[in-house]
This record gives sequence, C-alpha cells and structure tokens, in this order.
Amino acid sequence: MINRRTFGKAVGLGTGAAAVSLSGLPGNASAATASPERSGTPVPTVTPGTHTGFRTLKHVRAGVLDIGYAETGPAHGPVVICLHGWPYDIHSYVDVAPLLADLGYRVIVPYLRGHGSTRFLSRHTPRTAEQSAIALDIIALMDSLKIHEAVLAGFDWGSRTADIIAALWPERVKALVSTSGYLITDREAQLEPAAPVVEHNWWYQWYFATERGKKAMENVDDRIALCRYVWTLVSPNWTFDDATFQRTAEAFKNPDYAAIVLYNYRWRIGLIEGDQRYDRYERQLAAQPPIHVPTITLDAALDPFTPPGDGSTYRDHFTGPYQHRTIADIGHNLPQEAPTLFTQAVADAHHLGGR
Repeated sequence: MINRRTFGKAVGLGTGAAAVSLSGLPGNASAATASPERSGTPVPTVTPGTHTGFRTLKHVRAGVLDIGYAETGPAHGPVVICLHGWPYDIHSYVDVAPLLADLGYRVIVPYLRGHGSTRFLSRHTPRTAEQSAIALDIIALMDSLKIHEAVLAGFDWGSRTADIIAALWPERVKALVSTSGYLITDREAQLEPAAPVVEHNWWYQWYFATERGKKAMENVDDRIALCRYVWTLVSPNWTFDDATFQRTAEAFKNPDYAAIVLYNYRWRIGLIEGDQRYDRYERQLAAQPPIHVPTITLDAALDPFTPPGDGSTYRDHFTGPYQHRTIADIGHNLPQEAPTLFTQAVADAHHLGGR
C-alpha cells in the first residue's frame, strides 16, 4: 500500500527470455500495424473484467531475479511498463494492457519481487524489499529486454517504483502515470505519529510488525484471506467476484511473498535496516528528489489512502509538464476498477510536453 505520510500530509544485468502459453486475452492482430494515438484521442470504453488473463507469460533473467512478466502489443511499439501494488498482481492491468496494445504500444507487466512467477536466482540473495531494490529490479528488467526508455505507469508499490525511477534515472522514463501522486517513502517522516484516522487505515502495517502478523503472512490460507479483506476495505464500490480474486491470489503463493511483504512494511517504519548495497540510493531518496519527466497523477476518490483535493499536497514534487486527475467513485485498485480512464492517462502522458 501507499506511503502513510503522503496521506498524513493532506543488481547486475541478465539475459534470455522464455514464454509459456496462458489463456485469456484475445489476439491483437490490429495492433501490429497501429501507431500510438495522439494525445486527446478518446480510448475505447471497456467494461472492467472484460478480460480474465494474458495470452503469454514470459521470463527473463534480470539483476538478482528471474522476472515473470506479461507482454502484449507490437514488438516495436513505444514501451509502456505497468507496475502493480500490494495486495495485487499483474491482473490489475488485465483490461488496460489490451487497450494500450490496440493503440500501438508494447506493454510489459512484470510481477514484482516476491510475487507470482518472479523468483530470486540464488537462495543466498537476501529477501529484502527496500523501495530502491524494487526500482532497480525494473531497471534490470529494462536492460535485459534492451528497453532504453519507457512510459511507466503504476499504483501503490508500482507508483512508488515508477516515481523512484523517474527521480533517479529520468533518462529511462519517457513519461509517468503515478496513482496517488508522489509516493517515494520518507522514512524519517514515517517515525512521526499521523492523524488517528490515518493510523487506523494502516492497521495491517502495525499488524505486520507483530509476531501474530508474521505468522498470518507465513500461512498461505491466512494471508490470502487477509489480502481479500483488504480489497473490500480499499475498494468499497468494486464488486469483484471470487474468480477475479483467485486469479490474483495465485501470485500470493510465491515462496518469498511473506518475506518480501513483511520486510517492505517493517523497513518503511524503521523496524529493520536495509541491505547496504542499496544505501546510496536510499540516501538520495531521503532527500525527496523532484521528478522532472512529464507526469499525470491520478487520485481515486474512494481510496481511503488518498486525501481529498486536487493533488496540491504533492504538486511541488513534479517540476516538468504535469496534469492531475481525480477519478470519481473508484477505489485503490484504479487500473482494474477503471481501465479506460487509466489507459487514457497513459496515452495522454506519453504526449505530455511534446516528447
């Protein structure tokens, strides 16, 4: 989930790829010859839940990981990388990806470390989850796939990851769509109390800090039940069915899932220290660096972690071409709940600033 302070303030390269066939997405025959639509062109409306899966799931060695990812769209189209959050997976983009592919984009949707088919290459690699570690995973993915520059789009952990890459490696980011605004974690600020309503919303963060929470996360059935409950709280208008949740819940069975999730939330609130290999990046992020790339920020109006308003609480962090949009009647899992509006933001961000 997102940074509580945002609310309160209202590594080497790898090679080789393999693909396995999955069921779900219809083909994108028309996308092979399409070109990305110009800014302002309406994206066709799709009913959320129209698609249930991705046609293929690929794998590539990247940094310390073998990363599982979905890919669709023309091989030589402008690249969009869509990044999921917690407790979600690549299915958050199951309707967004084909929309973008039909607009002519090459769409990459990776499982983050500890999720789905993504695996560590070595059992000796520490199962850490600092914010910079996850961002470096995506840089390694881009390098392994020989992608120099991409539009990055995300929510929750995905927004944070995209924000970090845009801040530290702006040459790799053509444009940015960041749900909930600027989410780079300020660990020093995290040590201070927030408003009671904010602390209440973060109940599971404190739960994960306890031995009881650790035991729950380490039991597959318990953590799946917990994740489903979180879905109902943070997306009050989303009437997802059992099959929709179960498709994503498969990603929670990753053998490193509990370790990664627990580490991430405990690290954010200062209960554990990070791996020294990431210290220099975390020092840079502690300064809350600005983001200069063209950006569209999205706020979901029913997301309990999004303060009401126009994004002004984080506006100063974005110094390049910029737009903000509030999405009415939508909760935390914005791309899956409102795929057309999310896709429109990606297409518009691509052309924002004339890059």
